[in-house]
Amino acid sequence: MSRKDQFFEYINNGYKTKGEYITLGAAMLGEETITDALVKIPLKTLNRHGLISGATGTGKTKTLQVLAENLSEAGIPVLLMDIKGDLSGLAQASPGHPKIDERHKKIGFPFEAKKFPIEILTISEQEGVRLRATVSEFGPVLLSRILDLTETQSGIVAIIFKYCDDNKLPLLDIKDFKKVLQFSTQEGKKELEAEYGRISTASTGAILRKIVEIEQQGGDLFFGEKSFDVEDLTRIDENGRGIISVLRLTDIPDKPKLFSTFMLQLLAEVYETFPEQGDSGRPELIIFIDEAHLIFKEASKALLSQIESIVKLIRSKGIGLYFVTQNPKDVPEDVLAQLGLKIQHALRAFTAKDRKAIKLAAENYPDSAYYKTAEVLTQLGIGEAFVSVLNEKGIPTPLARTMLRAPMSRMDVLTKKEIKQVLDNSRLIPKYNNDVDRESAYEMLNKKIEKISELEAKEKKKKEEKKTRRRTTSRRSTRQNPIIKVLTSATFIRSVFGILKKVMR
Repeated sequence: MSRKDQFFEYINNGYKTKGEYITLGAAMLGEETITDALVKIPLKTLNRHGLISGATGTGKTKTLQVLAENLSEAGIPVLLMDIKGDLSGLAQASPGHPKIDERHKKIGFPFEAKKFPIEILTISEQEGVRLRATVSEFGPVLLSRILDLTETQSGIVAIIFKYCDDNKLPLLDIKDFKKVLQFSTQEGKKELEAEYGRISTASTGAILRKIVEIEQQGGDLFFGEKSFDVEDLTRIDENGRGIISVLRLTDIPDKPKLFSTFMLQLLAEVYETFPEQGDSGRPELIIFIDEAHLIFKEASKALLSQIESIVKLIRSKGIGLYFVTQNPKDVPEDVLAQLGLKIQHALRAFTAKDRKAIKLAAENYPDSAYYKTAEVLTQLGIGEAFVSVLNEKGIPTPLARTMLRAPMSRMDVLTKKEIKQVLDNSRLIPKYNNDVDRESAYEMLNKKIEKISELEAKEKKKKEEKKTRRRTTSRRSTRQNPIIKVLTSATFIRSVFGILKKVMR
């Protein structure tokens, strides 16, 4: 048997699957694509998370697009982060190209152009379905970790939440939280300290500065009502295809704090909401996090710990997380260890640091008799990648240099007219895009402060009136009767003493 035939058998045996699967492309031996040596991902293991990495311009986003399309075709809903703004093209069929046909001929199956059902979401001022969450939904622990607070400061946040719960003060948006924070050291200081203990103004000041930091990055748009129901991410269209929710984030790269806040809250909400699924054979939802380094860029140890815990636990809910980034080292090791699927596009070796990073990246993949992994990593072409997945038994498949299939949808952005058409057909915009500003902690505390001020003004007025009465009484008591004044005068007393002396003589 020739080396080529051995390789063909090696790949087909390694990627054999009995259940449903997604076909990524065909394996390559050297520069040659081995037709029909197909690289497949079992749907059963898609909740084991994954990583798509590679240098800029090597095809990461197109790989994400291919996965999203095939998941939708399989009836699995998808949420993906559109940082660059070019994933909205999923809503339109590919115009096709001779190079695409040539690629698919090498892979071993024909190309088919298709469009897919999408929903455009936003957490900023861009057009789309508004994603919001209330401060209460974060809870004191998660909010403290996001803000990277000290133990003392976290304790104060816990007191704030407890006080609001006890007094039925809804914490909906940032202005609610800021108002309660200020109230705790001003008008309500005595009330809170009597019930919950001393609250340091220095600590509340530090917390307020952290809140303002998120607010300046657009947190005032994200915190509030109406809260987004994560169940709306799992919708299926009338043709049985999973709806692809495209979260537009083109204005987010300079707002890493807001992005990490949103992502952590979303993952926590998904984990809390979705039931335990067990081994169902297919995931409920796949989430692609593009530019994943933005989540970890400014994350504290406590926040990283929270993310690691969610990544470990959320797969039991049938949720798969896929991190898309330039280099595997952008993802913390404890998170990286949880990722079953790895798709590695080309890395560039311009410096000694780059070469070291490539060596480390190569160590993330199984050894192969057919590749010198570290060397091939710098030689991969656009639309090629090293692939390793988990088979149906949870065992890593053989490492395969893969010629990836082309996206079936447009590899470009939608026009303004096409975006408007998607938005006009949205079933979620009427549900979430009406501003809601019901009475909450901010308004309730303002009313309470007004009453306190009125009571203090009345009390002050009473005290002033009492003082006035005292002064008046005092003045009256010191005014002497004219007769008493004469009788007590020095002249009168001397006269009386003079008369007494004469009588005694």
